[in-house]
Amino acid sequence: MRVVGGELGGRQLLAPKGRKVRPTPERVREALFSALGDIAGARVADLYCGTGALGIEAVSRGAAEAVLVDRDTLPAMGNIHNLGLVDRVELVKADAAAWAASGGGGRQFDLILLDPPYRRAAEPAPGFDDVLGSILAPEGRVVVESEAGRPFELPSLETVRERRYGRTLVTFLVHPSSPERK
Repeated sequence: MRVVGGELGGRQLLAPKGRKVRPTPERVREALFSALGDIAGARVADLYCGTGALGIEAVSRGAAEAVLVDRDTLPAMGNIHNLGLVDRVELVKADAAAWAASGGGGRQFDLILLDPPYRRAAEPAPGFDDVLGSILAPEGRVVVESEAGRPFELPSLETVRERRYGRTLVTFLVHPSSPERK
């Protein structure tokens, strides 16, 4: 597994054996970031980060900073250190829904990447949908990766695009009042 594009393109990402992580495949990351377009200067939150592949990809492609949140931060920590991203990536050991509910460190994000464990996607934490909007910048976007047959529902946001890659469904969402609506 490797970083697909940007300044770190081609660099190796590690996925520790024996840990319950499911890194986003390279072809899905490439398609996701191609669809997003320019993210230069964006503030990014990678919730349920696992290995950190999505957040690291965002930083590699020009995001100003990324906050990676997961209950188990060891898989992402190794990649952040190996790629020399300690000054551009913040690692938070917390439940993603609880972290968002607590205000996300008092910040708002231009891009929120969600890749929850597929087994949890059908039942997001109570209130998660409501609090997600509070950490999303007014013109921000949310990208959710889930299993095609069990999408992660966020009814307070508006779906602007969905793409399926095998068993993976990638959903792009915005605030209903966002100018990004299509």
